[in-house]
Amino acid sequence: MSDLNTQPNNPLHGIKLVEILEHLTERYTWEELASKININCFKSNPSIKSSLKFLRRTPWAREKVERLYLKSRNK
Repeated sequence: MSDLNTQPNNPLHGIKLVEILEHLTERYTWEELASKININCFKSNPSIKSSLKFLRRTPWAREKVERLYLKSRNK
């Protein structure tokens, strides 16, 4: 069975965290992201690189970012 078929119902399957952040930062300012998700990596000297580092180590925050991404894709 190939990797592509392992999570057919997961809407985030195959989407990298960096792609999620790039989409969100094109759609929202860092200030808007910080107001939607209250995490320091969006408030204090925000960047894609620092956010990736934080989100990779912080599952609860990553989950919130992924949820916002899915909501923003459905609009």
